[in-house]
Amino acid sequence: MRTSRTRNRLLVPSVLVVSAALSLTACGPGDSAGSGGGRARAARSTGIPTTDVVSDIRPDAAAAKLLPPGVHHLTVGVAVSGQLPGTSYLDDGTTLVGQDIDFSNAVAKALGITLKVEPASFEAILPALGSGKYDVGASNFGVTDERRKTLDFVTYINDGQGFAAREDSKLTKITDLRQLCGLNIATGAGTTFQATLEKNKHICADAGEQAYEVQTYGESGALWSSLQQGRSDVVMSTINGLRYAVAQQPGLKFLNEYHRLDVGFAFEKGTKLAPAFQAAVNHLIADGTYEKILRKWGTKDSAIPTSRISPPELRS
Repeated sequence: MRTSRTRNRLLVPSVLVVSAALSLTACGPGDSAGSGGGRARAARSTGIPTTDVVSDIRPDAAAAKLLPPGVHHLTVGVAVSGQLPGTSYLDDGTTLVGQDIDFSNAVAKALGITLKVEPASFEAILPALGSGKYDVGASNFGVTDERRKTLDFVTYINDGQGFAAREDSKLTKITDLRQLCGLNIATGAGTTFQATLEKNKHICADAGEQAYEVQTYGESGALWSSLQQGRSDVVMSTINGLRYAVAQQPGLKFLNEYHRLDVGFAFEKGTKLAPAFQAAVNHLIADGTYEKILRKWGTKDSAIPTSRISPPELRS
């Protein structure tokens, strides 16, 4: 973990103005599938919740005592997808906002520490935890048994996998991945969605049908453009992200929840930070801040009763 002095422009402020809506035209046809290194465009701020849910949080002495000695500053890696309620930029192109930013800020306030936020592509964050580049990752990381082999997690919400399509799609609900056979499926690079699709791709051939094609994107504007322009037939992404997108964009429909997952802050295996983060999340649940964050982003159905450290993957 890092205790070095942070650069002012990357310090997470205690009061955040909240982000902007998704932009279908943020990336045009020239963006290639799988690109993840570029910075997501700043999103439009019209009609986005602006409630400050962080600045009034008081430090929790009991949680702070669980921090390893000498820890006052931490570096957090966040994926700037542009897909709310995940992380996006404000119109200024520098201020990061979203549900994961609110949770990160809230935990930092409860622990009395400073965060240095480093934007990164989603697929780059988890491998970098072991190298020490980041102390923690906060980007809607689903807790899976495969990930638990090499990482630790502290849960703060329940989200998971779902599907969306254009309104003119004949699909109404996807309960079996064989329903995707012969279709083009857009999803985020390095995500559990990509892993699920790739792992089960054989089911179409096993059934004597044409395999579905997995199209990966590192930026949500390109993903949604692919769907709207007909290059993709279905999007697989977070349940909360899909619901938010459908509510904000015309011409889309949410198909269904496919698989629920606990979501947590990610750490290198064996981290000593986990007990403090768990205590901080439970403090936020107890003092009402947790509910305020969920209400702000319209994700109250994803509440968890208590934070856990690296729980087994949910089975549904």
